[in-house]
Amino acid sequence: MESSTTDTIVEALTKAIVEHRLQPGTKLAEQKLADHFGVSRTLVRQALFQLSQNRLIRLEPARGAFVATPSVVEAREVFAVRRMLEAEMIRAFVREVTPAKIKALKDHVAQEKSAVDREDVPGRTELLGDFHVRMAELMGNEVLAQMLGELISRCALITLMYQTTSAAEHSNDEHAEIVKALAARNEARAVQLMHEHLLHVEQNLAFDRKVPTNDISMALS
Repeated sequence: MESSTTDTIVEALTKAIVEHRLQPGTKLAEQKLADHFGVSRTLVRQALFQLSQNRLIRLEPARGAFVATPSVVEAREVFAVRRMLEAEMIRAFVREVTPAKIKALKDHVAQEKSAVDREDVPGRTELLGDFHVRMAELMGNEVLAQMLGELISRCALITLMYQTTSAAEHSNDEHAEIVKALAARNEARAVQLMHEHLLHVEQNLAFDRKVPTNDISMALS
């Protein structure tokens, strides 16, 4: 029971961070979280420790927990890892592509487009990230899906901090092109499109931008 409660807290906080409802640098007060979830501070502490393992929050001795503020170096490293990982995922996907898998991806891309069109920022952020995880799930590779999920959570934090105007519409169009290449079993084109797509997302980040913060002492330091 305790672990499922911890998981619930981890899931709720991850979702709030990924959907940009919690800003980087926000202090996460244990007592407030304990009251909100109706649990002990011990369970909250366990959840915060798990989130720190995923690099979504940072724990500071004597100061507490804060939503992470990834550095420019870390942002570039996360995207570099994704490009390596997802190129191989595309190659494997092409080898075992089926009409059902293509239909599932097309349905997902249609949901993205709908969220983009109605300017649902949290919805489109989640769906655009989930496209990549969905591919791993359709391949039946749980480990890959989990690893990608963690990397994409970190990317959501990075885009929140460094993205200028939304490139969401562009990302949705690129996802549609990737699916076309997969459906045609054109491995080289699909790999190239995925590589370019992840480069575009990274290039749309303004690393000279001042990072927003909700933490008074950080803002004043």
